[in-house]
Amino acid sequence: MTVSIYNTVSRLKEPFVPQEPGKVKMYVCGPTVYDYIHIGNARPVIFFDVVRRYLEDIGNEIQYVVNFTDVDDKLIRKAEQLGTTVPEVAETFITAFYADIEALGVHKASINPRVTEHIPQIVAFIQGLIDKGYAYMSEGDVYYRTAAFADYGKLSHQNMEELQFGIRVEIGDRKENQQDFVLWKGAKPGEIKWDSPFGEGRPGWHIECSAMARTYLGDTLDIHAGGHDLQFPHHECELAQSEALTGKPLANYWMHNGYIHINNEKMSKSLGNGITVHELVKRVKPQAVRYFMLSTHYRSPLNFSDDTVAQAENSVERIANCAANLTHRLKAVDGELAQTTGNGLVPSGDEALDERLKAIFEQFHAKMSDDFNTPDAITSVFDLVTEANQYLNRADASSRAIQALLTLLERMDAVLGLLPQQHADAALLDADIEQLIVERTEARQAKKWARADEIRDLLTQKNIVLEDTPQGIRWRRK
Repeated sequence: MTVSIYNTVSRLKEPFVPQEPGKVKMYVCGPTVYDYIHIGNARPVIFFDVVRRYLEDIGNEIQYVVNFTDVDDKLIRKAEQLGTTVPEVAETFITAFYADIEALGVHKASINPRVTEHIPQIVAFIQGLIDKGYAYMSEGDVYYRTAAFADYGKLSHQNMEELQFGIRVEIGDRKENQQDFVLWKGAKPGEIKWDSPFGEGRPGWHIECSAMARTYLGDTLDIHAGGHDLQFPHHECELAQSEALTGKPLANYWMHNGYIHINNEKMSKSLGNGITVHELVKRVKPQAVRYFMLSTHYRSPLNFSDDTVAQAENSVERIANCAANLTHRLKAVDGELAQTTGNGLVPSGDEALDERLKAIFEQFHAKMSDDFNTPDAITSVFDLVTEANQYLNRADASSRAIQALLTLLERMDAVLGLLPQQHADAALLDADIEQLIVERTEARQAKKWARADEIRDLLTQKNIVLEDTPQGIRWRRK
């Protein structure tokens, strides 16, 4: 399976060829953990989770690194506001981050390195840049000398004159040039700090990822990814300092997802229109949030509104109902189940159906392998849902065909993650639900209406919906 990726550096789609066949080194810039993540943070978290899943699905082993920036001006201010310490602020919101991504069905990274646990590596990296003439000390700070790196601006495709007006760094007498950026900040009274050859202080923002990426993935990554807002200055500065030190490309492929707007306005603190995942998943199904994020191509802007979220909820409900109907009918239809084939699918025993399922599966892969086109991949899922719903209306529905439909749906969803998650205690919970349904049926037959109503109320409280079908009562989770 040949995958093409739009590379930010070249501005072209390029065939993806990892440095080592079957193994992918991938680094995604993670959050600054001073607050709950907002939906702008959630877009790269969800999308690059899908990239990782797909690359794994086609046979790759992924070393997937997502960092935590756990020391920063924002954390220092937050600690002052709360009357606590920077490490305590970081720990609080790292815990919240894990809870949020679990709710969104995002798989944990191979490792989540923290800046505060990699100060020696950062200091050594900075010293290496000083030794090579790419960095200099000035009044307790250390700065990167951008003029010494000829390719500065190649990622964001800006020239040095444009950078003078666009770079988000302070201008001051300490710097040789306006474009130079800080690698080490000299300690201020009362702030968290570490010892170094340059004096007491803490790392600048950009140096963190360069040092941690190199620690876990080596000099050159296969994929470096993040939001479009990180392209400049963060990734540009990462590239400059890493390639200056090693003389090698920092990454062979750079990927950036587009912005999120709220009701057609740019999300910003000044507008006060930010939405945290922590609050959003209390009122919107997490699968609908994933669907919303994946329903537009990752490089395009995405507009969040009540209408788009409602549409997403309806869409994931349709997919979930199809999966539930297939599962329910599979239990009700007698017949021997088939073994999966080499491509992970199940032969249905119906040649015409097998051809249609093969075409759907191939179309899904064609779209996902073309720069991870999730909107069109989702269209393939709905093609399968339509096929499944039509087949389930047939009087001669066979267990093998139902199994084939369900297997393909689950195979595609293993990449997209749009079906409700199965928790560790799901088997026990399923058994409890089944038992309660049997008990309720018996209570109704015995005309013990109060007990029957009590069981239905209990199931309703647990977000379990009961539906009458020709094959008996079916249940599903909301």
